Amino acid sequence: MKLFDKKLLTLGLGAGALLLQSTGYADEAADAVTAAKNSDPTFMINNLWILISTFLVFIMHLGFATLEAGLARAKNTVNILFKNTLIPAIGILTYALVGYGLMYPGSFEILDGILGFAGFGVDSSGAIGADQDFTTWTDFMFQGMFAATAATIVSGAVAERVKLGPFLIFSTVFVAICYPITGSWVWNGDSWLGQLGFHDFAGSTAVHAVGGWAALAGVIVLGPRLGKYVNGVSKPIMAHSVPMATIGVFLLWLGWFGFNGGSVLSADPSAVSYVFVTTTLGAAAGIMGATLISWTVQKHPDLTMVLNGCLAGLVGVTAGADYITFTGAIILGFVCGMVVVFSVFFFDKMKLDDPVGALSVHLVCGIIGTLGLVFFQKESIPAGDLATFGAQLAGVVACGAFSFSTAFAIFFILKKTVGIRVDEQEELRGLDLGEHGMEAYSGFQIFNNQ
Repeated sequence: MKLFDKKLLTLGLGAGALLLQSTGYADEAADAVTAAKNSDPTFMINNLWILISTFLVFIMHLGFATLEAGLARAKNTVNILFKNTLIPAIGILTYALVGYGLMYPGSFEILDGILGFAGFGVDSSGAIGADQDFTTWTDFMFQGMFAATAATIVSGAVAERVKLGPFLIFSTVFVAICYPITGSWVWNGDSWLGQLGFHDFAGSTAVHAVGGWAALAGVIVLGPRLGKYVNGVSKPIMAHSVPMATIGVFLLWLGWFGFNGGSVLSADPSAVSYVFVTTTLGAAAGIMGATLISWTVQKHPDLTMVLNGCLAGLVGVTAGADYITFTGAIILGFVCGMVVVFSVFFFDKMKLDDPVGALSVHLVCGIIGTLGLVFFQKESIPAGDLATFGAQLAGVVACGAFSFSTAFAIFFILKKTVGIRVDEQEELRGLDLGEHGMEAYSGFQIFNNQ
């Protein structure tokens, strides 16, 4: 069909929909718009791209699972894999029940621009709005994968000593309530942050820093692993499978193309390919930055630091993947790659035990990326749409304060009621046997507390 003919068809269907609305037939009008959208090739391509991006974000959960399991000890592998299997299920179901209604409340405002709720459950009518580039169902699937990711970040930071049941309770409450509220502030254009001009394209703050603040709360309430700090000295606890961790990082890098590329919210060739480039440059520069600092400070190139450098670069460019210059993507990625190494040392010195470096990667670099995009904005951005440091800082502080305080309250209540930490004997023996009664590796014998 010629472009001119397509425009006439769209205009005709739109006029028909308006006529139906004016005569009181709202359902017929909605059906007319939906029929027009479903027959539009551009709409179909946009919808398909967001679904493909959803699949890529879904793969990131396997990346988190293998990364966290690889960086932990063998005796806790089943426990980590179990948590990373349950979290997507919990995230999707809670997002379907309440999260989606909290994150996109529409006109159902409780506190103007701060809190709203469109209702329980996902709309199953199939109606498509005139300004939508994909179906509501596709939007739910894509955003639901993001919601589950925030809780997965917490999983790695509290690994090897948290009780399974209380952690799953935390994940349920956090993903159902906390994440959608801050997500609404960031991605609902009518929110107070949206009105300030806060820019977070794909979630350096909304996903990564929010998950990082929750992880920090969990680490503080939970305390360090046994044997990590002896007489005030930090003792290294080695990863049991660096190959597994490496596979996890490459799966995450692959998934990030959907995480950032899908956040264009259309299949626009220029916009999607631009985001792919900034995402790739950020990851590559993060690897180089971490390699430089690790090799210089540790006197040898530490692969686990370099793997976190890759993730740090990705987190750093996520807020402005659509917004920053290619040079800016390299600089932000490189800085985040360097900072993540120092950050790991800092948290260790503060006796905040984070087995996988989640605080450094997601919290610290999420903040850097959100604030740093201000200095690398493309020249093509209209002056009125330029991000300001004040608006970015307001978003970082507000989302951080809400996420940390909410997560801390949930963990603290769980600690005082059902308890959140396994007993000393179970921690030494391993959570695989203690919590699950099984081992990850058949016939595996635990020696030297590994």
